[in-house]
Amino acid sequence: MNGVAAASIVGTGIAGNGIIISGASRGLGAELARRFAAPGTAQLLIARSAAALDSVAEECRARGATVTTAALDVRAARALGDAVLAFDTAHPVALAIANAGISRGRGLDGAPEGHDGATAQIATNLLGAMNLIEPLLPRMRARRSGHLALIASISAFRSLPDAPGYSASKAGLWAYGEALRAQHRGSGVSVTTVAPGFFRSAMEARFRGPKPLAIGLDQAATRIERALRARAARAVFPLSLALLLRVLDALPAALADRASLALRFRVAPETGTLP
Repeated sequence: MNGVAAASIVGTGIAGNGIIISGASRGLGAELARRFAAPGTAQLLIARSAAALDSVAEECRARGATVTTAALDVRAARALGDAVLAFDTAHPVALAIANAGISRGRGLDGAPEGHDGATAQIATNLLGAMNLIEPLLPRMRARRSGHLALIASISAFRSLPDAPGYSASKAGLWAYGEALRAQHRGSGVSVTTVAPGFFRSAMEARFRGPKPLAIGLDQAATRIERALRARAARAVFPLSLALLLRVLDALPAALADRASLALRFRVAPETGTLP
């Protein structure tokens, strides 16, 4: 596929026909995989559940894409790196979306997430994204082409008192993406940092508490797809809630902490298919 054809998929000026999406077996990752599936594209879809991945892959093949799946945990850095580089050798990657994520938090019984819960989120949501992106960067720089997208959260702007591990992982991911974009300015490699608010998904359904300005999965995917095709620097929504959290974080700590309690929630345990 030539650079012009690839540009029609993910934005102008990007060579290659490869698209990598982690956390692609359900929810936002699966929806983005379907939206970017088209004749002439090659996809590497990554998630922990082989069966769920296969179902999404079949939908993407029906839309004309060539699809490879990798049933991997993004915390497995070496295995993930090997899969990513092998795919890039066959299909130079034009777009990589670091979407894989897990959520923990204060349980329904009121117990904090604890050490295991907090560190699992950092390992998956932050380090897992790095495990996907870092192997690709030298090749993208050498080609002077490529687009990286990091799916963070508006919780990056003000930590949620009942989800410290999740908030830390998303704040770290936002900071990492923002630094990458500035670092690669003028290199041909573009970076989009994404910070969505609440949108309906299996993960969102586990949150028991207020979900201000929640939107549907289709709406969230549309906003992200539009930003990626335009190679926007950021995609933050809903903007009003994001700005409120920014203002909240700028308040004196005592006031900010007290106001944060309005967003208290509990998190039900994971059930069903692994993402």
